[in-house]
Amino acid sequence: MSAISTSANAVFERVRHVEKERYAAFVALAILTVVSSFLSPFFLQWQNLLNILRQVSYTGIIGLGMTFVIVSGGIDLSVGSMAAFVASLAILALNALVKAGYSPDLAVAVSVVCSVLAGVVCGFANGFLITKGRIAPFIVTLGTMALFRSLSLYMADAGEFQSAAALFGAVGSAVLLRIPVPVLVMIALAAGLAFLLTRTRYGRYVRAVGSNARVARYSAIDVDSTRLVAYALNGLMVGVSAILIAMRFNSVGSSTLGVNYELDAIAAVIIGGTSMAGGRGTVWGSVVGAITLGVINNMLNMVGISPYLQGTVKGLVIIGAVFIQRQRQ
Repeated sequence: MSAISTSANAVFERVRHVEKERYAAFVALAILTVVSSFLSPFFLQWQNLLNILRQVSYTGIIGLGMTFVIVSGGIDLSVGSMAAFVASLAILALNALVKAGYSPDLAVAVSVVCSVLAGVVCGFANGFLITKGRIAPFIVTLGTMALFRSLSLYMADAGEFQSAAALFGAVGSAVLLRIPVPVLVMIALAAGLAFLLTRTRYGRYVRAVGSNARVARYSAIDVDSTRLVAYALNGLMVGVSAILIAMRFNSVGSSTLGVNYELDAIAAVIIGGTSMAGGRGTVWGSVVGAITLGVINNMLNMVGISPYLQGTVKGLVIIGAVFIQRQRQ
């Protein structure tokens, strides 16, 4: 009888531990928000909050896809360079259609489709090399990070692509219900992907593969296909984010767009509670992680700390989050 009681207590303790981890990111963001509001009277102004959300929406969208990759037991270091590459392709397609005399509406629509499809193809290529080529994710994505950036620089001759359609930039600056469009897109995608990860068979497969790929394979789960789809999905999110960034600036800088996005995306995912070991994580946690990074950057700017030190803070946050995860495990 005592053995049953001990087992039950262990189960309840594990449940409480999981619940604490699930809401830890939300609690941390709430505490950070309160501290920031005391440090600056301008922090809680509506326009400042909207600016934070807009700034983090681009890397936050990439973080949604990165969540699936990391939960499945992988990593993707190429997302920043991939964003520059697919955005460059989208601008080239847009300008070619405008030059050919097509309507701006059609040109913008085609550029959006081009960016999304190119992102899926690039993500699929990463996944294919990892699953079929049996190459470590770190090595593959490190290589494609250099490849995508190099192609972007070559196509633009190390310069930038300017959009030939004013409508393109207007869409990127649009506001709906007083909320910037990129923020609404991030929320909508997060809702859909959260459902995919927690309520579908594929989501269960992703977690199973990340927890133990060998056991998942013995359970008749197609491990390679599961990971391949995760990387393709990550590429899809990069494509969406890239076109939103290009619309925001009405141009694509081949050497500047997407720089350090992989750091921000991975940091957001880790802060949100996703385990770097794979098998556990939440989409909404990654959204909260992205917002947390935005609040930290905003707070540093408001108190007058050099923007060059923001990378130091992000690095320390990543190391600290992983250290805490290891101690909990």
